Amino acid sequence: MREILGRRRTTRSTLHDAAITCATRWQWPVVPGATCTPGPGPDRQEEPVVRSGARPGSSSAPVCSCADPDCVVPGAHPDDPVLLAATTDPRMVSWWWTGRPDASLILATGAASDGAGRAPCALSLPAIAGRRALAVFRRSGVRVGPVVASPTRFALLVAPYELEELGDLLYAHDWVPSSLRFHGEGGYVALPPSQGAGAPQRWEREPEVERGGGAPWLPRMNTLLDGLVEASAAVPDPGSRLAY
Repeated sequence: MREILGRRRTTRSTLHDAAITCATRWQWPVVPGATCTPGPGPDRQEEPVVRSGARPGSSSAPVCSCADPDCVVPGAHPDDPVLLAATTDPRMVSWWWTGRPDASLILATGAASDGAGRAPCALSLPAIAGRRALAVFRRSGVRVGPVVASPTRFALLVAPYELEELGDLLYAHDWVPSSLRFHGEGGYVALPPSQGAGAPQRWEREPEVERGGGAPWLPRMNTLLDGLVEASAAVPDPGSRLAY
């Protein structure tokens, strides 16, 4: 059986329903994030916000509710409350998205849930590299879990891992591109159907819930890491700037 979030046109109720599903059915701690709106159009009096990589005078540069003109992930990061407030309490989650129905859906990766277990961690990389990696995994028979896609990046959700485990695995590589990011304890990922940089987050691979319910199946990080490092190394490395 599959649970599919974010496949329909995003409405205020779909964000609320997606948050409730994550928190109550899957026991994934979530928190409302920032919102994103289009930048001022040419017919408005305001001076348009210009970000790195956007052409001056562009009417499409998204504006984040955090009011940071240099926000590189508009509408796709925690805002108020902070990430540490992430919870699986259905009453709190419902209250948050009832009061802020347009807030993005932020997963606190690697965080302890209010019930048993911990939230997924994630590995993210440029979308081009992500597509290549998924194709390789498919041909080689490697099972992949949920994959979140934004316009320029993919995030693969994996079972929780410890920093020591990650360090040991990375030590085996001569070089790891900085475009490959690790979202563990203290990190976050925006989940569908959030709007990031004016474009909806979507499921490149939907969460799959095994028969009997519970949380979606997640692969171990070590089964994917080598393939993601190789795929990331094959595309230009944007450096430390993470943008959608």
